[in-house]
Amino acid sequence: MKKAIIGKKVGMTQIFSADGKIIPVTVIEAGPCYVVQKKTCENDGYSAVQLGYGETEERKLTKPEKGHLAKAGVSTLKYLKEFRLEDAESMNVGDELKADVFAEGDKVDVTGTSKGKGYAGVIKRWNAARGRMSHGGGPVHRHAGSMSANSSPSRIFKGKIGAGHLGAEQVTVQNLDVVKVDADLNLIAVRGAIPGPKGSIVYLKNTVKNG
Repeated sequence: MKKAIIGKKVGMTQIFSADGKIIPVTVIEAGPCYVVQKKTCENDGYSAVQLGYGETEERKLTKPEKGHLAKAGVSTLKYLKEFRLEDAESMNVGDELKADVFAEGDKVDVTGTSKGKGYAGVIKRWNAARGRMSHGGGPVHRHAGSMSANSSPSRIFKGKIGAGHLGAEQVTVQNLDVVKVDADLNLIAVRGAIPGPKGSIVYLKNTVKNG
């Protein structure tokens, strides 16, 4: 059964397993989420639910957002995300989802926005090699170097590595283990690292990988 939830990255720590081994984990404050909208095959051509997470002040929402949430009968929520779930038909608007939708031993894919690192050169951004530091190398040791031939094709191909904005993009880490679930505190601990800084929003769903 497909499951999903919205959460917030708390940070990293470590947990000791039953046999005394250290497991590095990322702690996620998952939920509570509320079903804000329900899509059906009859009306929309597919089955899905829109989940809302993170209460915020009413003044920080636009008028359409307020109306959308008021229609669902839920509180003012900041983050909305649609998921195609197998049991979407059985869910109703206003239903609450907590961290216990996942259980210890589940495999999940975690999607987040990676840390932004600003404008970066080709060495930091693409792991390009620098120029030689000996005679004749300066002052372009860390420059991009030759881009293309000048006669043919007389242009730079699309996708050529270059300097530019690094990070701040959507990243999904697949097939992570759920190590521990605390339904009372709405916390999920997954093995390994996930993208984004502390306090960033992440989306958890069943892994698309098998085995």
